[in-house]
Amino acid sequence: MNIRDLEYVIAVADLRSFSKAAAHCSVSQPTLSLQVKKLEESLGVTLFERNNKHVLPTDIGQHIVQSARRVLQETDQIKELATSAQDPLAGRYRLGIIPTLASYILPDLVPLVKERLPELRLVFAEDKSEELHEKLHNGTIDAAFLALPLHDSFLTAEHLFDDPFLLAVNASHQLADLSCVGTGILNQHSLMLLEEGHCFRDQALSVCELLGVGDRTDLSATSLETLRQMVRADTGITLMPQIAISEPDPHIKYIPFLGTPPFRSIGLARRKTPFRQEVFNILCEITANAFGGAKASHAE
Repeated sequence: MNIRDLEYVIAVADLRSFSKAAAHCSVSQPTLSLQVKKLEESLGVTLFERNNKHVLPTDIGQHIVQSARRVLQETDQIKELATSAQDPLAGRYRLGIIPTLASYILPDLVPLVKERLPELRLVFAEDKSEELHEKLHNGTIDAAFLALPLHDSFLTAEHLFDDPFLLAVNASHQLADLSCVGTGILNQHSLMLLEEGHCFRDQALSVCELLGVGDRTDLSATSLETLRQMVRADTGITLMPQIAISEPDPHIKYIPFLGTPPFRSIGLARRKTPFRQEVFNILCEITANAFGGAKASHAE
């Protein structure tokens, strides 16, 4: 058994096809099939059910594939440790990021990181908060941009910046003529929010609960851009994070809140270990410097 054999097994399990797995691994199908067969013989078990139409892992095959994934992760970790020992600011660094943040900071952030850390190769994983927590726990990623606080004793985080919320309404809405609103206005209107599982939904609901509004949402969406389109269509109103507002839109009015606005806090989280600490610190510095100031919003 060797690492390459485990890569073949994982590819077959993921792609459900020996031919596709062979292409993915850049080997001939006979070579891949032979190696998988030899592995089965050496282990004394059948890893895959095969017929003319389907390739499916057996029960024991599924367990072995899971173990193989862990072995490859540990192998990658060994390579990363060796690379970082030679140059702590080089090699691959796996960053998770929540969907309500990814498209709004990465286009500006990545060039800044490349300029400061030219030998670092960033690999991004965009996912919901719960999944990113799990990936941090199992070592699939090295750090993650998340909303704070964490409530996770296994992790630690550095606060980067606060992202205020604005009220987004259609330009023809009865509130559109206001230059600013009090948070009490949320008592009089139902909000459109993201579907369950998004931390931004939880943040918005927390704002509502603090005001005694409760969950009065009528509609939910899968992304901030879907919410924006729903506001544009005058389907309802919503809270929009300031960082997601970059261009003026004649069909939407973004109204700031009076006084201290509701906001979300963004941080970079990692496991409580010294692994790649210097890279983590520099990423925090770059991100805080780039987004720590108030981002210009377009209320007109």
